[in-house]
Amino acid sequence: MKNIRNFIQHLLRDENGQDLIEYALVAALIGLAAVAALNTLSGDVRGLFTSIGTTLSSAIL
Repeated sequence: MKNIRNFIQHLLRDENGQDLIEYALVAALIGLAAVAALNTLSGDVRGLFTSIGTTLSSAIL
């Protein structure tokens, strides 16, 4: 019984895993921001490439 109590107290005082969770949350937020930014800019990029393609096609013909 004493071993279980000591083990639980040790787990409650242990803070080793907190850094990993914090880094994972930061990485997830950066990924979410990147996806949101790409979704916002996708129409502009698509229009730019369409314009470039049209210009190149006109220059060749």
